[in-house]
Amino acid sequence: MNAQQRPEPHQICHGFRSRSRTIWVKVMRTFIEQMREYGEVTDIDEPCNEEFSAPKMASKTNKILFFHNIGGARAVMNVTATRASLAKAIAIDESEIVSRLSQAGYHGDVVRDGTVRCTTPDLSKIPVMKHFPKDAGAYITAGIVFSKYNDVENASIHRMLCLDEKRVAARLVEGRHTHTLLKTALAHGDRLPVAVAIGVHPAVTFASCTRVPAGKELAYAAELLGGEIRVSRCSNGVIVPDAEIILEGYIGSECTPEGPFVDISGTYDVIRSQPVIEFTGMHLKPGCIYHGILPGGNEHKILMGAPYEPTIFRAVAGVTQVRNVVLTTGGCGYFHAVVQIRKNTQGDAKNAIMAAFAAHTSLKHVIVVDEDIDPTNPEDVEFAIATRVRGDRDVMVITGARGSSLDPCQAEDGTNVKVGVDATMVMGREKEFVRAGWD
Repeated sequence: MNAQQRPEPHQICHGFRSRSRTIWVKVMRTFIEQMREYGEVTDIDEPCNEEFSAPKMASKTNKILFFHNIGGARAVMNVTATRASLAKAIAIDESEIVSRLSQAGYHGDVVRDGTVRCTTPDLSKIPVMKHFPKDAGAYITAGIVFSKYNDVENASIHRMLCLDEKRVAARLVEGRHTHTLLKTALAHGDRLPVAVAIGVHPAVTFASCTRVPAGKELAYAAELLGGEIRVSRCSNGVIVPDAEIILEGYIGSECTPEGPFVDISGTYDVIRSQPVIEFTGMHLKPGCIYHGILPGGNEHKILMGAPYEPTIFRAVAGVTQVRNVVLTTGGCGYFHAVVQIRKNTQGDAKNAIMAAFAAHTSLKHVIVVDEDIDPTNPEDVEFAIATRVRGDRDVMVITGARGSSLDPCQAEDGTNVKVGVDATMVMGREKEFVRAGWD
């Protein structure tokens, strides 16, 4: 498709057949065109292959890259690689994202509207990429796994190693909801029905990355989209939203080695035995656009970290006045939090540190700053550490705490060392810490 043939926003419609009419909804294509109007889309017309080429390009920019010929197919990367693009996707001012999302009610309307019509699955028809030289193979990285068992539903992103034209190995973190549903299904002698959606509106992706009450991912997505989301039913009973690509199938008892794979830390994760998803059907929109997330890239970091910020915000709000929470890019978007508070008592910062660790157990380091410090500015945060921290008084070290399996220095027993830093001014001595300037 050349530039003259690219669709205008008003030409982009819902990907499923409605009961009575074509329904116009927010989908990934309309978001791409919206971002094009902001000058945030770069079109790559020259041919690329599925191995390394597109990921290398995506690593050098935060703009949306629209590849028009990856092995003859279309793909995008960096859909929400910045907070600004995430803000546009969920229609919230960038400065208000955390505080607004901390008030979410997960009460959007999920409207059922038709069924998904599938053909024989063939993963070779979509441009699944190999991202780094030591990866085990080509990985689906932006596939949202929708699952359902006994009327309990879940949606979450899992990395998936392509094994052949109809099977993938999915990394299911132990204890997380998809893994729990699979264990329940297998205990009853059943397979877990799933549907993988690739290329959804980024508000749906964000909702699927967020820890919400059980089964509320689609309701949360509807809330982020303005109040409503339309979904369709797959032949295995799983409900999915509009997507460029839908793969339906089952997870059974079969497992296979999965990995190495570059995860959020930018280092290779280990090889594990993981469940196999066998696909039984595939739905492709005409001229479908595959969405790939660069492992360890800024879009990965935004989607890993930003959904936890409102959770930490709510937890800290229970112990003091919180102004903002940022999971930093330098902390892999996941391990480091900067929490901005307004102190009412001298111990508030340490209480905020403990609340943050409790809210997001994968956090490794937490820094608490005052209202005059911009938590999004690394130099400002470092200034607070340099001028407001005494190591013997303001640093908390917690040993033997649960950490993250994604941290390369995690102990074999799953524990780690957490450090909290109180980088706030001593109450009653604020005048000694005021920076000179011109108002």
